[in-house]
Amino acid sequence: MSMSISTVPQPSRLNPAFVETAAGLSAGAAATLLLHPLDIIKTRLQVDSSSHPFINSSRTVLRDVWRNEGPTRLAALYRGLNVNLVGNSAGWALYFLLYDRAKRTIKSYRGYAPSQELTSIDYLTASTASGMLSAVLTNPIWVVKTRMLSTAATDEGAYPGLYQGVRSILQKEGVRGCFHGLSPTLIGVSHGSLYFLAYEKLNTWRRKRNVAQGKGTELSNRDTIINTSLSKLFAGTITYPHQVLRARMQAQTTPGVKYPGQPNIGLIALIKSVWRNEGAPGFYKGMFPNLLRVVPSACVTFLVYENVKWGLPQLFEAVPGP
Repeated sequence: MSMSISTVPQPSRLNPAFVETAAGLSAGAAATLLLHPLDIIKTRLQVDSSSHPFINSSRTVLRDVWRNEGPTRLAALYRGLNVNLVGNSAGWALYFLLYDRAKRTIKSYRGYAPSQELTSIDYLTASTASGMLSAVLTNPIWVVKTRMLSTAATDEGAYPGLYQGVRSILQKEGVRGCFHGLSPTLIGVSHGSLYFLAYEKLNTWRRKRNVAQGKGTELSNRDTIINTSLSKLFAGTITYPHQVLRARMQAQTTPGVKYPGQPNIGLIALIKSVWRNEGAPGFYKGMFPNLLRVVPSACVTFLVYENVKWGLPQLFEAVPGP
């Protein structure tokens, strides 16, 4: 029997904000541990500014990393894992907390009944606001992560870890260096907005079907996997180019900085450069390994998130009603 995961038992001794944060933290950590090597492949392809065909690039990058980098092959495939764990765990925890708070605020502001569904505009507003705030707060982590995943540990100037990376950026590039790629990141918030809109709408549709079939309103793990996959494919395909632009800007350094990155140019100039030198396919470099990573990653993330959100309050005795 599938576990029901659609609701958190109420009332509970646990603060809802704590439940959301713990569920997001667990979800981000689980997905990162399982799929980090695909993140390395995706990042290497995104920052590659050559005009070479990339049909077999994923295999080529994997072979090069596997054979030539790191003290061991496993270490090479998991370079930057600590940074990715911090970024994804903190990012998802923060996002889910802010997203839940945003939905509650919208419901209160618009005077909705507790059981009333939010509209598409409501979901877009909540996901966009929470996405933009969490993106700004976590951007320094992603700059370090991109630079670590796009270089070998033996490259000159390569960062050994998150702390060393942030310190080096602050010393050599200033605070501004921690926010390379923020503009395409903020544009990319549309990905999360489209994803959560599709996810929430699919969940609502599935609940209605379950009710019509006499199964109640609760969703199963299978429902979550299907809805997550469809939503991620939809949002990921539409908004993918921003990831290429973000990765290249995050891999950039200011002039005179000794780091194996790319020249520092603005967003518009970068778009023109990609279009001129690589054509439309340049904006989709790494999309295949990205989809191989993000679809199962999203499934793991939301399975863990929904189950922790459902199960955590079960560990504590519910507060008796009146």
